[in-house]
Amino acid sequence: MGDWAGILWLAALLLGNAFFVASEFAIMSARRSQIEPLAEAGSGRARTTLHAMENVSLMLAAAQLGITVCSLLILQVAEPAIHHLIGDPLHSLGLPVELADTVGFAVALAAVTFLHVTIGEMVPKNISVSTADRAAVLLAPVLLSMARLVRPVIFFLNGSANAVLHLLRVEPKDEVTSSFTLEEVASIVEESTRSGLLDDESGLLSGALEFSDQTAESIMVPVGDLVSLPTSATPADFEKAVSHTGFSRFPMVDDDGELVGYLHLKDVLAIGPEGRGKPIGESRVRSLANLGLDDEIEDALSGMQKSGFHLARVIGPEGATRGVLFLEDVIEKLVGEIRDVTQSQAFRRQKGLERGR
Repeated sequence: MGDWAGILWLAALLLGNAFFVASEFAIMSARRSQIEPLAEAGSGRARTTLHAMENVSLMLAAAQLGITVCSLLILQVAEPAIHHLIGDPLHSLGLPVELADTVGFAVALAAVTFLHVTIGEMVPKNISVSTADRAAVLLAPVLLSMARLVRPVIFFLNGSANAVLHLLRVEPKDEVTSSFTLEEVASIVEESTRSGLLDDESGLLSGALEFSDQTAESIMVPVGDLVSLPTSATPADFEKAVSHTGFSRFPMVDDDGELVGYLHLKDVLAIGPEGRGKPIGESRVRSLANLGLDDEIEDALSGMQKSGFHLARVIGPEGATRGVLFLEDVIEKLVGEIRDVTQSQAFRRQKGLERGR
């Protein structure tokens, strides 16, 4: 093979190496959330890309095989060609054979290394990472087709690698991980907000991420801070309490001061004129949901939604009522402050504490 033919082989092998590197990083970096809509819209390339992402271990074996073969051929074919193109002219200029040969080898090695690292590795890697979704749709089908041509070799290499991983007590992954932990999502939101890429002035996103850390105990209104009414109160007494506090719901207690349920203003407004001066009684009182101190807010919200209860009794391990959880407060923890004339007791209590500081 002539020296200039070796240069042409160098260019071809660099492109081949770049393809395998770009394919590997594209498959690893692509997001299923971006590829799946294309597949559902009928894109055959997108469906093939999803198949490749679901068999990432085999795809990595194919890519690494291609990278290794290209790298070895570059050393075997391209390096000698450059070596001769540099060493022979130096020898003809009068340099000793050994010196010309050494200089030619050093220049060839430096040139091949530079081209291999930059053109064959770094450039395609950065392009794929920057445009992962598009690169994956473009390159993954080609890599998958090539992998099928050398399927026995790929399966042998992949099986060998997995055997070593099992010996190291590492579970091989066959699919690219497309999900994030809560901490990772919180970090992404924080960094995106700080960089100006995301607007979260309302606190909706950060509130949703912090939602899982809340328990019934952290949001409830303690028994000692509750504004409650006795079941012996009349509708007129209830309306007076609404006018005085601005609350639309009140926990109701019996003659012994035990919490029995709650009433909404509309329940009282439904009482006719003949009952205005009579005690409301326990028969009209709505029931309370029951929660534990450590119950997560997601579970509390789900239970209150299913039951239709707007208030929940929070019970301690000894069985005593520790406080009351208001549905409005749970929602406000998720979506932020809701400005309304009938704020919940926990909201008013928190504002009172802030004013007292």
